[in-house]
Amino acid sequence: MAAKVVTVAFEGVEARRVDVEVQLTGGLVVFAVVGLADKSVAESRERVRGAFAGLGLAMPSRRIVANLAPADLPKEGTHYDLPIALAVMAVMGVIPADALDGWAAMGELSLDGRIVATAGALPAAMAAGAMGLGLICPEACGPEAAWAGDTRILAPRSLVALINHFRGGQVLAAPAPGPVVEGERGRDLRDVKGQEHAKRALEIAAAGGHNLLFVGPPGSGKSMLAQRLPGLLPPLTSTELLETSMVHSVAGLIAKGTLTRARPYRSPHHSASMAALTGGGLKAKPGEVSLAHNGVLFLDELPEFGVQALDSLRGPLETGEVMVARANAHVRYPARVQLVAAMNPCRCGHGGAGRGACGKAPRCQRDYQGRVSGPLMDRIDLAVDMPAVTAADLALPPPSEGSAEVAARVARARRLQVERAESLADGPRGSEAVNARAEGAYLETIAGLDTAGRGLLSQAAEAGRISARGWTRCLRLARTIADLEGADHVRRVHVAEALAHRRAAWPGEEEARPAPSAFADRLDPPLSRGI
Repeated sequence: MAAKVVTVAFEGVEARRVDVEVQLTGGLVVFAVVGLADKSVAESRERVRGAFAGLGLAMPSRRIVANLAPADLPKEGTHYDLPIALAVMAVMGVIPADALDGWAAMGELSLDGRIVATAGALPAAMAAGAMGLGLICPEACGPEAAWAGDTRILAPRSLVALINHFRGGQVLAAPAPGPVVEGERGRDLRDVKGQEHAKRALEIAAAGGHNLLFVGPPGSGKSMLAQRLPGLLPPLTSTELLETSMVHSVAGLIAKGTLTRARPYRSPHHSASMAALTGGGLKAKPGEVSLAHNGVLFLDELPEFGVQALDSLRGPLETGEVMVARANAHVRYPARVQLVAAMNPCRCGHGGAGRGACGKAPRCQRDYQGRVSGPLMDRIDLAVDMPAVTAADLALPPPSEGSAEVAARVARARRLQVERAESLADGPRGSEAVNARAEGAYLETIAGLDTAGRGLLSQAAEAGRISARGWTRCLRLARTIADLEGADHVRRVHVAEALAHRRAAWPGEEEARPAPSAFADRLDPPLSRGI
């Protein structure tokens, strides 16, 4: 006697089909689970036994073999409990043999027969719908799974309720999708006094999705500004909401099926490991860069992060995805984030000038800031030096312009980018339409760079101020500045502002590189004239 139930195995945010085949045979009375199952799956035997005992059911006094096919696919997690139990009940005749046709199942069992919530209900429901199946999941996961569209969902509280449903004793109603909330109200820019140039950089970063770095002494407002970035960003689109929710579902972060249109904001501590940032661990879970997908990843005290951990972000910042490689599997997670970082000038905090200046400057600054690699810095579009806030700044009244006014300009610039991409037959769509993702011929087309602007960019490249990647990123940044202004083409003034936001030399590099002012004077015409 044999029975089969469909379930899924997770590879990143993708759910692959797994067939749970249960067979009763003669021989030694034993319950065996085979098919490259990890410890948590092998322990399903005891949870199924306990759940059956809680229902007053006795396990068959025969050899029970549960095969998880394909056998070469690693199986992890506790969501195999329910499909194994359903297949055993079908073999025993507790439920009709054909009752499970057209259904996939997932869920953990408690010893009293209740079906406990597990992570990954949304991608499992999406996969089941793609296979033309419905999904049986825990009651707590029903509102989340219901977001999968037309997929049929059964969400029983316990095995008893599911048995009664299949035997006609009761009918389980399909769960309704959970609510969509707008998210918490973001902190307001009116709280930040002074630092007008930093606010301008924050607006540009929000408008184009650009990476941003704040450098300044303690108390200069670096973290305050970063925390106010989510309040400037437009809400997630429907596509972005689904993508983000899939990652959060695998990580078990969706409560009661509630989705939020607020963009993710993740701020890991600087003690975070490489696996915590990019994903990995025993079960290759998503890291902070994936949990911030379509949102903001804020790294405070940037040089305090491990060098290896920081450099592991270089690939995701370029490609928008993370590949977690293991000996037996390669797991891919989306990681399209906007990086915002903050750091002090040196370990002492104040750098080599002003009150409280470091007595070891410039060596202390060079050693401290040198912990951030050049290739990572080259991926940061805007680097903003923030001086200490003075008593005169604190005495000023609150600014007249807050987050609402800036967010309106950001939304207008974002709409321009989407409309421009849609007007081109080969233009990107969705979240790829932001300027920070533009590249190649598409970038050259939308920039419409004039002769003066191209000449200025060429002089910067020839002087060694920007790399080939920096050229592209400066052009993207200039396009965003033009969008905020409502300009159709990128002009020299936009390129000049973009170049001004590129990182200047670290302390100690002045001899190897011309100082920013000297570089500006070498341009023809100089930046100080003719802009």
